[in-house]
Amino acid sequence: MKKINKKKKIKVLLLENIHTSTKKFFQDNGYEVKTFEKALSEEELVKEISEVSILGIRSKTKITKKILQNAPRLLVIGAFCIGTDQIDINACNKNGVAVFNAPYSSTRSVVELVLGEMIMLLRRVFDKSTNLHKGIWNREASGSFETRGKTLGIVGYGNIGSQLSFVAESLGMKVCFFDLEEKSAIGNAEKCHSMQELLKKSDIVTLHIDARPSNRNLIDKKQFELMKVGSYFLNISRGSVVNLDALAYSLKSNHLAGAGIDVFPEEPKNNNEKLFCALQGLPNVILTPHIGGSTEEAQRNISNYVSAKLFDFIATGNTNMSNNLPNVNVPLLRKVHRIIHIHENIPGILAKINDVFADYKINISGQHLATNQTLGYVLTDIDSPCKLEIINKLKLIPSTIKVIMLS
Repeated sequence: MKKINKKKKIKVLLLENIHTSTKKFFQDNGYEVKTFEKALSEEELVKEISEVSILGIRSKTKITKKILQNAPRLLVIGAFCIGTDQIDINACNKNGVAVFNAPYSSTRSVVELVLGEMIMLLRRVFDKSTNLHKGIWNREASGSFETRGKTLGIVGYGNIGSQLSFVAESLGMKVCFFDLEEKSAIGNAEKCHSMQELLKKSDIVTLHIDARPSNRNLIDKKQFELMKVGSYFLNISRGSVVNLDALAYSLKSNHLAGAGIDVFPEEPKNNNEKLFCALQGLPNVILTPHIGGSTEEAQRNISNYVSAKLFDFIATGNTNMSNNLPNVNVPLLRKVHRIIHIHENIPGILAKINDVFADYKINISGQHLATNQTLGYVLTDIDSPCKLEIINKLKLIPSTIKVIMLS
């Protein structure tokens, strides 16, 4: 049983220099907060997590099965970033741990970085700036272009890709996109039926996809060869989806005219480590240290959004926009006692839950049920406090994963 004891402070662990407003938010609500500026290794996190109920991470901390097995009090993980590739979602399901992320909060920041890098590459601004720092004055227009009239190919037409599409069209660009899922075009964007079609027709290709195993090295030597001679390539999504050696070859052979890379297959764990990759030192290549969402506005928005989701889950059991648990919207607790039952999605569980309450003559004042492909999630409000023996009975129901008593 996981019971939230209002008299004992709930422990929160925040990693990777999450925005300071997050720490203040939880402290103001009476929680005990510990922070680390860096990502923790599996071994380090196992030592820290045994008493933690709420864990906040960004993109570099890997949440593994071993970590979850050593986190008996953990109720919820907040990914203060767009993706959840760093979290073993299947292991979270098996341990009844909710996961929330921020799929929209940094969208604008990423879009602006893509646009800025794209313009800088087309105008060769970085090369000209580097030369001028050396005293070399070169005003040649050769090799510099406008964005207007160019075709932007967007691989991945989700929140970021679709907003980028809208803004790019306002610059006078033609837009085409490819996505594995069926997506409606924004404005005059053209849907491509394959990534190969997109690569062949685009002047600039930008990636906005996740790091699922099937996307590893999705863009490799063959894909770069399909791109136009003199075209440009950007990746501000996930480092594992591009073979950087193949990209370096395409740039050195002058097949590509430039590239902008914000993410890398292996990234430093903190600001004191150095990065080494095949693209360093190449002309008209912009390298940035995974800063797509690193603006004050984005980090504040992410902090506000994810913090609110974590607090809402702990306070009410609300799972709206959870990455893994069935989604339910529930009201605040008012003069009731709420029990959460997380289980495998097996028919008949709800009836067995209600049988337990009926056996103890417990009146149910409200109940919410939701399921997804894997899990079932039941919130039950009762008028009187729930005895420990009732909780133990609920835990004995076959296929039960976790029982949480909020009050």
